[in-house]
Amino acid sequence: MLDVPLLIGGKSCPASDGRFFERRNPITQEVVSRAAAATLEDADAAVAAANAAFPAWAALSPGLRRQRLMAAAEQMQARSAEFVAAADETGAMANWYGFNVQLAANMLREAASITTQITGDIIPSDTPGSFAMALRQPCGVVLGIAPWNAPVILATRAIAMPLACGNTVVLKSSELSPAVHRLIGQVLQEAGLGDGVVNVISNAPADAGAIVERLIANPAVRRVNFTGSTRVGRIVGELAARHLKPAVLELGGKAPMLVLDDADLDAAVEAAAFGAFFNQGQICMSTERVIVDNKVADAFVSKLAKKTESLQAGAPTDKHSILGSMVDISAAERINELVDDALSKGAELLAGGRQEGSIMQATLLDRVDSSMRLFHEESFGPVAVVLRASGDEELLALANDSEFGLSAAIFSRDTSRALALAQRVDSGICHINGPTVHDEAQMPFGGVKSSGYGSFGGKAAVEQFTQLRWITLQNGPRHYPI
Repeated sequence: MLDVPLLIGGKSCPASDGRFFERRNPITQEVVSRAAAATLEDADAAVAAANAAFPAWAALSPGLRRQRLMAAAEQMQARSAEFVAAADETGAMANWYGFNVQLAANMLREAASITTQITGDIIPSDTPGSFAMALRQPCGVVLGIAPWNAPVILATRAIAMPLACGNTVVLKSSELSPAVHRLIGQVLQEAGLGDGVVNVISNAPADAGAIVERLIANPAVRRVNFTGSTRVGRIVGELAARHLKPAVLELGGKAPMLVLDDADLDAAVEAAAFGAFFNQGQICMSTERVIVDNKVADAFVSKLAKKTESLQAGAPTDKHSILGSMVDISAAERINELVDDALSKGAELLAGGRQEGSIMQATLLDRVDSSMRLFHEESFGPVAVVLRASGDEELLALANDSEFGLSAAIFSRDTSRALALAQRVDSGICHINGPTVHDEAQMPFGGVKSSGYGSFGGKAAVEQFTQLRWITLQNGPRHYPI
């Protein structure tokens, strides 16, 4: 069992009232981690520690910030085995956590490279003798709220670019992966960032709402970023707006993959299976809707069903398992409800649909229509639906018939045709002849509509985590009208 203390001001400490909560393996129900259950006063202390550390971190030269972030990246990669050992918190496969560590380390490296690229502008002024500048400066304390599904990637993303921009951070860990999120804080602390530069607090599930509200309301918190469900994102966005705090929200998705009539079907099948079922579909970019032209639909669906049947889900310790567990039994049961609803209304089950505890087999449904919940609702599980249409315009209309707009993909041998369509898809991300699940540290990552607003990644994040200021220097006398 992993013991998970708070990290406040560079020190490991229990909750101030001694409370803790347990996270159990979703398959075996054995206790994996026992985490400190922060109080409201602990939340205040974490913000106070970050605020106290802010002046020194903000004043640090970009070269030194880069050096420390690079050291953190190397430490994170070197401790990959420790992160993988904590995968039992969510029942994920070891290769998923290994991929998490690799990309998260690259996020730290990318953040390190940005420290010398936070630039401003010289702006011509109409006032004689006035030298005008637009400068980007650190904001202060940034609150990052990270989810469990890609725990190393998304928690690191919540704090890496804020740190590169000269801010200090408080990371509120997920109740479902507290050990992994705490380990990220420990890596950054041991890399020499400085006491209080990164603080990590964990909370009991029942306390989440009160802790988040307390953190956002704290006057020292100047920016908020959240990755998670659209339902909770609305709450975070409302709280941030109430306190006039800018927020970056990366929320749910129901990613479409368009298969045009000239697509390479084998390549599209491989991308669809990866996009729909990797990490049991528990990725915001997962391919939930495969929208196929009628001219090639039968051939494509036959190939995809065969591929789906080959993806055996089971305990990560089973050598035959390609996919692992869902995060808990209730998540698998919710997928069953969505599948049963679709089948009761005429959908056709092509593969999967079987659940044993928290293990859900990869599932593919055909003949899905708008009367079914799976047409509209994000499943966040190993289930994909096939939608059939004729011609590019019908495929595009189906792709845009969703409240979500995070990621999308288009498969076609005619890249100019695909590019023209990509520019009309309502999504923050669109990949041509590639899967909907794709991320790189330097890329702008964000959605539209109910998938949120603002972008993480590379230079796009600089705008989110700095304050743009107008500063003038008056040279010589100035004329005043009075």
